[in-house]
Amino acid sequence: MPFPGGLWWLLCCRQGFTLLRRDYGDGDREADGEAEEEASFELRAPAGARAQPYDVPRSLLVSEEMRSLIVEKGPGPVEEDPDALVKGWLQREVRGGVKTPWIRPRKYWFVLTPDSLDYYSSNEKGAKRLGSLVLTSLCSVLWPDKQTYKETGYWSVTVFGRKHCYRLYSEHLNEAVRWVCAVQKVIDSKAPVQTPTQLLMRDVEEHCGSPEVLEQIYRCNPILRYTSSPLYAPLLPFPYGSLDQSAPGPRSYTTLRDEAVKLFNSLQQLESQRDPVPLIQGILQTCLDLPPLVDEIYCQLVKQTTEPPAPGGPGDLHYWQLLTCMSCTFLPSPPVLRFLRFHLDRTESRFPASEMAKYACFIREALGKTRGRECVPSLEEILVLMRRQEMVCTVHCPGAAACSVAISSHTTAEEVARELVSRLGLSQSPNLFALYEQSRLREQPVGSSTLLADVLTSLAGEEREQDAPCRLCFKHYGFLDTDNVPRDSLEFALLFEQAHEMVLRGYVPTSEETLQTLAALRLQSLNSDFSTHAPFPRLEELFPPHCRGARLRAGLLAGGLWGHSLAKQRAERDQRLRGRLREEGASTMAAIVEKWKLLQGMGRPEAMAAYVALVREWPGFGSTLFDVDLRAVRPWRGAGPQRLWLGIGAKAVSLYRPGEPEPLDSFCYGRISSFGASDSSTFRLSVEDRDLLFETSQVKAVCPSVPPSARLSLRPPVVPLGGRRAQLLRAPPPVSPPPRRWTRSPSSSPRTS
Repeated sequence: MPFPGGLWWLLCCRQGFTLLRRDYGDGDREADGEAEEEASFELRAPAGARAQPYDVPRSLLVSEEMRSLIVEKGPGPVEEDPDALVKGWLQREVRGGVKTPWIRPRKYWFVLTPDSLDYYSSNEKGAKRLGSLVLTSLCSVLWPDKQTYKETGYWSVTVFGRKHCYRLYSEHLNEAVRWVCAVQKVIDSKAPVQTPTQLLMRDVEEHCGSPEVLEQIYRCNPILRYTSSPLYAPLLPFPYGSLDQSAPGPRSYTTLRDEAVKLFNSLQQLESQRDPVPLIQGILQTCLDLPPLVDEIYCQLVKQTTEPPAPGGPGDLHYWQLLTCMSCTFLPSPPVLRFLRFHLDRTESRFPASEMAKYACFIREALGKTRGRECVPSLEEILVLMRRQEMVCTVHCPGAAACSVAISSHTTAEEVARELVSRLGLSQSPNLFALYEQSRLREQPVGSSTLLADVLTSLAGEEREQDAPCRLCFKHYGFLDTDNVPRDSLEFALLFEQAHEMVLRGYVPTSEETLQTLAALRLQSLNSDFSTHAPFPRLEELFPPHCRGARLRAGLLAGGLWGHSLAKQRAERDQRLRGRLREEGASTMAAIVEKWKLLQGMGRPEAMAAYVALVREWPGFGSTLFDVDLRAVRPWRGAGPQRLWLGIGAKAVSLYRPGEPEPLDSFCYGRISSFGASDSSTFRLSVEDRDLLFETSQVKAVCPSVPPSARLSLRPPVVPLGGRRAQLLRAPPPVSPPPRRWTRSPSSSPRTS
């Protein structure tokens, strides 16, 4: 019976579409049994081969060159294959990833050769080859994991190719490991794959002195020029599979190859965006999460800014603005950096005095200063970069007006601190100064090499999350020389404010009556003599909150309700506690006001001097204090961790129990043999025959706080951790005043001299 005409037409068309699909490298729908052909935009250069010189560059025919690398094997004797490296029976996952636990997976005969991983229906002569996965340097293999073994009872071996992913299973771990090691060895032996973009970048670099050859290279290779069509493959080689592509946090990503193609789609959307800032920040965030994509984005931006349809138009300028933000955030690899610099020079020469040339000049200068960023630029920073301007940073100075400092994306905290030292006239001070991140809950110094743009971005994020004001402050850092500070200077005002912060944070152990005297002196310095019309700050701004009502809490907790106490009784107890706390606060405020009235006629400088003199009598004042948990290698005054204060002073390191005025122990620097950070949360101090380990979250700030003169005579056992290192602006004085002992009685009056 003859075939109907329609059926003949269907067979012919199917054969024609199959040929077209093969020619254009569309292998996504090919049968699982067909051999995998590397027909993408990738080339393999033989190991040790060098590029041959030529007169006129050629357009790259990638599919033909790659197809020649495929070794065609017909059905032959499997056991007698001389190229076989590893052979054995393995089970393969059902196509589509659907596994049925009640059906045992079928076994296939797998053969690993120096070029591919093949599998056959059996190990007999003449067995049919069912599939082949060509191995290149971009392939990857996953080691067997225990989770898969618990779920399936098999050890898995996953091999990623360009088109296929083989998920193989073995009942024995040793066999699975043997296959993984063998496949990885073959992958490592392959020559690096190079894409046409990489080869053309090298051609451009070699012929940069020949304008005619360069023009022909750009004319004959559309991959170097602007395109409005989508990109189906990355411009640079990326490994197949999903290895190391998961970024921390809520964001999830696919493979690097897929993300590179998605980013090019985002770039094309950038042309028509009225407000490109959010999209620019999203692209920068992706590059921060996936660092291998940085070079890819640079290449895509160079491509889209080369011979655009409307040079200098809004869409083209959006590309240049993103390129500007990239140059201030990420530094490309040396080959891409050289290609980018050539592109900038070419743009400036072809479009002098244009907006594109101005962006190119700005980008070139930025690339010379850029280093790694911890955060992507904020929306405000992106807007400033789009206008090629500087940002304005506000730094708060306790006891003085806030200072506005112009900064760029490359300005460090040390540069700003040095400028403030010069601007405020503190160059002759014997003390050290630094910038601090300050919020209602915490305060920590900013490292000298930390980019201030990253600090501002992180502070803005914390302020949104905690709904609390976060700011930058300029303060003393490290130990303080309080005796040589003139009382009429700006530095003394800084010292006064810092002493008051220590009191409010509970770092000045003294009696409650002395704390009330300090609060009265604070009021006298703010409002002068007592007046009912004077602005009255809150009690929390005058008196340490933790001291107020401490006895009440202890008493109520001792007789608290435990076990089967009713919720109503607990609520009544809490209400009584709040009432007693209000009464205690009113009583404390009344006592402070009475002491304030006794200071009639005292001027602001005298009140500040009396305040500092009271705080200075505690021997720990002037040291840098850290909350630590002591854990000694050898037994030392009791067992178990102890909550202590670690005080880094000018001449010694002291240990205090919180709330106690006298030091528990003190070690002069002559007794300390070494110090350093053992890990991210442990600080080690070796004192004669003892090794003291301190657990703290401020390890990065402890090591730099040791005076430089003491650090020169010590040898740290471990290199201190990097990151935000506290800055030291000036060397400390060679001699510090000896610490005083706390001899003041609670009933004595403040000194006013």
